[in-house]
Amino acid sequence: MADSKTLQTYSDDKSRIQSIGKMMGVLECFSTVNRHLTLAQIATMSGMPRPTAHRMLAAMKEIGFIEQDTRNGSYGLGIRLFELGNIALANMDILREAKPFIDRLCKLSGESSHLGVFNGFQVVVVDREESSDRHLSGTRLSESSPAHCTGVGKALLAFQRSEVVEQVIAAGLKVYTPTTISTAGALRKELIAIRKRGYAIDNAEHEVWVRCAAAPIRNSSGHVFASVSVTGPADRMTDHKISSLAPLLLQTADAISRQIGYAQAN
Repeated sequence: MADSKTLQTYSDDKSRIQSIGKMMGVLECFSTVNRHLTLAQIATMSGMPRPTAHRMLAAMKEIGFIEQDTRNGSYGLGIRLFELGNIALANMDILREAKPFIDRLCKLSGESSHLGVFNGFQVVVVDREESSDRHLSGTRLSESSPAHCTGVGKALLAFQRSEVVEQVIAAGLKVYTPTTISTAGALRKELIAIRKRGYAIDNAEHEVWVRCAAAPIRNSSGHVFASVSVTGPADRMTDHKISSLAPLLLQTADAISRQIGYAQAN
């Protein structure tokens, strides 16, 4: 029979796990859309009683995970999370292992190359290399990009479970340019074409005058969790150039996948 000390330890462990779960519940309320939230909104979105949500927010403020706007009392994510996020990115295997391949792709293509990872709804660009004489403005490192209208995003989304695709659709297909895919039917059709072709094409769907091609990267279990792209101005990234770069792009994505442990079955 368990003694009182063992029972107390179990109770303490359970309490800590519950607290961590509540903390995650608060953090998951925030997104690129919901950057600032009131206490009432956080309580509703997290499903916590308002006093519980308030206690969690107060504790998270003390460790820098949450910041409060003194002007209106709303809450936002704290700088400490940004610092920890940068540390996590710097220690990601994909970031370390893919770097030489991203650099090589940039040099051989003469265009910018990007490495993105999927967070379930959007793509986070974790590495970017630019040709020394062809600077291209646009997405910054650690910036989230929409999955439905970017090359890196569609290359990832095409190989996810149908439930994930439907979640992205349900979140809304925001229109950025005249060529943005904005209907569920058109996006599903596009993803089928990407799976058949093996790579995605961004036809100036996120930024006007910018086109790119992107290919999926698989982890050791074969799951597509990242992608690599070649990006450039639309006048250079013609259909012909994209087709000519496709073999190099696919080779790069395959090389990165194998570098991190993916072994395609015969």
